[in-house]
Amino acid sequence: MPSKPLIAITSGDVNGIGPEIILKSAAKINIPVSLVILGNKSIFEFYSASTGINISNIPEIDSVEEATHYPVSFLKCLDNFVPKPGVLSAEAGKLAMQSVNKAIELCLSSKASAVVTAPISKEAVNLAGYDIPGHTEYLAEKDGNPEFLMALINDSLRVIPLTIHIPIAKVATHITSSLIVAKTKVLFKTLVDQFGLEKPKISILGLNPHAGDGGILGKEEITIIEPAIKLLEKEGIHVNGPHPADAFFASGYYKEADAIVSMYHDQGLIPFKLLSFGKGVNTTLGLSFVRTSPDHGTAFNIAGKGIANEGSMIQAIQTAFDLAKNAVYKINS
Repeated sequence: MPSKPLIAITSGDVNGIGPEIILKSAAKINIPVSLVILGNKSIFEFYSASTGINISNIPEIDSVEEATHYPVSFLKCLDNFVPKPGVLSAEAGKLAMQSVNKAIELCLSSKASAVVTAPISKEAVNLAGYDIPGHTEYLAEKDGNPEFLMALINDSLRVIPLTIHIPIAKVATHITSSLIVAKTKVLFKTLVDQFGLEKPKISILGLNPHAGDGGILGKEEITIIEPAIKLLEKEGIHVNGPHPADAFFASGYYKEADAIVSMYHDQGLIPFKLLSFGKGVNTTLGLSFVRTSPDHGTAFNIAGKGIANEGSMIQAIQTAFDLAKNAVYKINS
């Protein structure tokens, strides 16, 4: 573990809004850690004019061991590149993954206490030769941990999609009782260990409209989800459901849950993003290190214009700090 707590921030796709929201966040965040931005300073100097942020006093370092001497620093670890705001390119995708791989290296060697990942373009990354669906799966693979969860967090609202980056046509075939049980157990342990909840309440959504309406609109609730809930209850985990997703959020019942398991990506993320007002955080639970991210994408359409909202990135950095304080390697603030 570093002598001073260190949070690594990846560059994201440097043709997107990642560099802008990183600069804006670094100028505002106030927590007792060192932030090391995993990207060449020249890339961020390109965006300093549009953000109005002077970064001349932020050093560029060659070794991460130097980072703890500064509140913020740039670690030179990417190929030389001149950003082209708004342009989808394999070159930018390659740089994004260079930064991610450096973050993984720092976390697995305990040189960083947590990583915050700026948005990447999955299309650009795949153009660069990486056959991956997203950050979450890639980080879990490199960590060697198959029991991981994608979680969206905003204060007490926590949404966990059971299936993540797969086509909607394949969702039903991926959902099994064993998957629900395994993922919910990881969630329960994380809520206790990292979020400090003694007896967390977990709500599980149904798959079909009206949660199947007694089997008329689909039987997955009866044959898969309800048996999983009974198994979890036998293990002393406080779960309830399956709930009709629309009524669950519309009625405000979500406020009574410590965490919500949705069956697929958009079922949980659409209401989450509406309710979090641009300050949601994406985090990967179950890894050997803390990882958070803003809950939005690269926003190529506004890249380089200086108008990107940094709220979610600020929350991602703060959440990384909060979670790392409760992690095995602990941050002492």
